[in-house]
Amino acid sequence: MIRYLFAIYLVAVSSVASAASPKPYELSGDFVQGGLVTGKTAPGATVTFEGKSIRVSDQGEFLFGFGRDYKETASLIVTYPNGKSYKQTIEVARRSYKIERVDGLPPSKVTPSEEFLKRIRKENAEIARIRAIDTPNKWFQSGWTWPAIGRISGVYGSQRVLNGVPKRPHFGIDVAAPTGTDVWASTDGVIRMAEKDLFYTGGTIMIDHGFGLVSVYSHLSKLAVKPGEFVKQGQKIGEVGSTGRSTGPHLDWRLNWFKERLDPELLLGPMPKSGS
Repeated sequence: MIRYLFAIYLVAVSSVASAASPKPYELSGDFVQGGLVTGKTAPGATVTFEGKSIRVSDQGEFLFGFGRDYKETASLIVTYPNGKSYKQTIEVARRSYKIERVDGLPPSKVTPSEEFLKRIRKENAEIARIRAIDTPNKWFQSGWTWPAIGRISGVYGSQRVLNGVPKRPHFGIDVAAPTGTDVWASTDGVIRMAEKDLFYTGGTIMIDHGFGLVSVYSHLSKLAVKPGEFVKQGQKIGEVGSTGRSTGPHLDWRLNWFKERLDPELLLGPMPKSGS
């Protein structure tokens, strides 16, 4: 997997730190559209990302991410308890995306009727509410593993054209597998949604991993968890299906940091072989 590296330039707003001083903070991750970045600073420090204060743990841990079409730079300010601030402009690498064409969908799934639009708005409001949750637990530190084994049939960021009509980009990764294939929690967290039949995504599970990170598992044929349940990495949460707007059995797996839609594949190694 290609990792995106960058140079850190720190500017002390109130004074210049001496060469013997410890680093004011450290960052690691993918500095690219769709990437997730984790940071560590001094306990008690505050962090402002793009003008907005973000959560920092008692141990100084924080994270942030870049969406599909994120601009070329982002602003980060870390302020120590003594008032000293460090400002950094982060360069965000751009990506190119594939175009995918899907034909043969029922017209109602491409251009929903007003009746279905009311349903969609209601479902989207609940999804948005869950994506806004800012849990202080650091469940994401359990790491990330593939939630299902199969052929990668769709990738993050690709533009989909449905029945010839350009639609929103695809914000996840698709894993094609037979109906009934086990789906596991990629990371520790709390189930915030377990719905059998959403309009677009059918059987859908949303897991809160803390600090604004929420993963989504869609088109499931069966659900094995309920809202409020805590799950561990590798625990079965459902089974692959073709529910909702789908042309064949697969898992659509997504990862969000609040409103930013991230690429979960950047956090993973190669797809495991079946039976491994």
